[in-house]
Amino acid sequence: MSQTPESVYARVREEVAARADRLWDVSLALHRDPETAYEERRASRLLADELEREGFRVERGVAGLPTAFVARTGTAATPGDGPCAALLMEYDALPLLGHACGHNLIASAGLGASLAVRAALGEVGGTLLAVGAPAEERGGGKVAEVEAGLFEGVDAALMFHPGVYDWSWAPLTASAQVRVGYHGRAAHPTGSPTEGIDALGALIQLFNALGVLHKRLAPGSHIQGIVTDGGRATNIVPEYAEGMFGLRGSTTSALEELVEELRSCAQGVALATRTTVEVTGVGGRYEHFRDNDVLSGLFARHMDRAGIRLSEPVPGVYLGSSDIGNVSTRVPAIHPFVAIMGSEGADHTPPFAEAAAGPRAREVMLAAAEALACTAVDVLLRPDVTERAWTRLREKAAVGL
Repeated sequence: MSQTPESVYARVREEVAARADRLWDVSLALHRDPETAYEERRASRLLADELEREGFRVERGVAGLPTAFVARTGTAATPGDGPCAALLMEYDALPLLGHACGHNLIASAGLGASLAVRAALGEVGGTLLAVGAPAEERGGGKVAEVEAGLFEGVDAALMFHPGVYDWSWAPLTASAQVRVGYHGRAAHPTGSPTEGIDALGALIQLFNALGVLHKRLAPGSHIQGIVTDGGRATNIVPEYAEGMFGLRGSTTSALEELVEELRSCAQGVALATRTTVEVTGVGGRYEHFRDNDVLSGLFARHMDRAGIRLSEPVPGVYLGSSDIGNVSTRVPAIHPFVAIMGSEGADHTPPFAEAAAGPRAREVMLAAAEALACTAVDVLLRPDVTERAWTRLREKAAVGL
């Protein structure tokens, strides 16, 4: 007899409840032992071992990343042969701040959802993936996983993020890091002042030009820069100066335009100061997040059962950038925020790190695990869900949203 989604939801709730203490222990273990981007060896091993113990087929070191993994279960030979849901786990921490972004909760919720779906459905029809995605805070593990084709055949990429708002989706901008280096000519500023070409002076002029540019940027876009090399001594005209700039755009196309604006400003300053300039991208570029409201609406309804009501984001408020954006522009995806502290707080702070190991965090993690699992069940058992989710993705892509 075929299984109905409603009957499976009930079994999911039972499976999450049965694992509640174990999932919280995993979350606290990650919280006590934070590992930063690309160094998450113990976290990756802990999560992969848990999945393997319950019958998932685990491939470690995927996408050329030693701390990434993919765990699979289901009757399909490959993703795309039948419906495919992917539950995503992040587990990197912040330098000096530990899990001040709550990735310990993302990991344990994704783990709990994966285990609950497999236990509730038995041998899953189609494919269920549990994806270990390192380095969200720096570099972008999901960028590498997308480029490696890991999400080919996936119908839904599902995760949640703890925060200070209860929002059904995340307004996340596109972002990039750009290095600008100016080359001038060294000279003694008193003995031969006319021989010097001041590279640091050129870099300062670039900051001034960007200050003017910033005033006309659209909402969601900005440029923030720092000086990474400003010379070596005060009695030498700097022959080289370098700045690093973080750029964000409300959409990926807006980011690309902003990168070109920065390049034009840098070249204009070089022409005016008789320096030469190099403008180079650094690391992977994060694309903007494209919410799939078919899936995020389902997640929100499942969260309702736990007494957590998710709303639309406040217009004009942006919450940073994430490599989930690169996934969301290729396959239907969700990235809701669920509050573990009040809106007066903020992530990337010591109080948020403390909250990520508190009683509200446990409640939210378990509720998110159940809602993620039930949304995955919708994808696996309801063909109309995947059809509508893909239609919605294509509609948004067509208009650049």
